[in-house]
Amino acid sequence: MKGMNQPSPKYYVGQLVHHKLFDYRGVIYDVDPYFQGTDKWYDSMAKSKPPKDKPWYHVLVNNAVHTTYVSEQNLIPDDSKQPIDHPMIDTHFDKFGEGKYSATHRLN
Repeated sequence: MKGMNQPSPKYYVGQLVHHKLFDYRGVIYDVDPYFQGTDKWYDSMAKSKPPKDKPWYHVLVNNAVHTTYVSEQNLIPDDSKQPIDHPMIDTHFDKFGEGKYSATHRLN
């Protein structure tokens, strides 16, 4: 898939999102321009078979200890402006304000 024209992600690191299928809130802590998992993971976990050539997001799940890897098509913005409760928040972000998180460090 490398070398293909990749669509620009709709969402950004620090943005609050809501998963449309599984009804949870979270915050994006990393963005992949396209699916970068294994075929085995995709076949067992991505039951709705979302496109692999669109952006995928690493999400800290609110009121949980796990993270998720989510296709862009399964996310919508979360406009609640409420912070996320997750033990790894401080690892990825250092500030919350105006309904979004600011990253502790930027990865290029």
